[in-house]
Amino acid sequence: MVPLLPQVLEAVSQYQALCPFHLEADQPVFRGAKGGDLRPEIIQRQIRKLRSALNLPETATPHALRHSFASHLLGNGGDLRTIQELLGHASLSTTQIYTAVDTNYLLDVYERAHPRA
Repeated sequence: MVPLLPQVLEAVSQYQALCPFHLEADQPVFRGAKGGDLRPEIIQRQIRKLRSALNLPETATPHALRHSFASHLLGNGGDLRTIQELLGHASLSTTQIYTAVDTNYLLDVYERAHPRA
């Protein structure tokens, strides 16, 4: 299970209703133009186009979206094992880098907000 905002769930439901390919429950939802696997370079190309059209910085990449997703989940109570599974990391130590990001963020908030920081 993946947490989704209601707007995202609605968009995915619309996509599924319009998708010309049969979508199996145990297969990826998003498919390529001919119904095959959606290749990473397709997503990368689309993000580049969106970045250009929306005047976003070069740092707006698929990897940055993954990182934001994981950091957001961890910062809002997601457990490390679940995040590891969602990201497809083989090793928990790979996923643990997000705990350092979260700790740094908490320290920054503490230093800005605490009167004796």
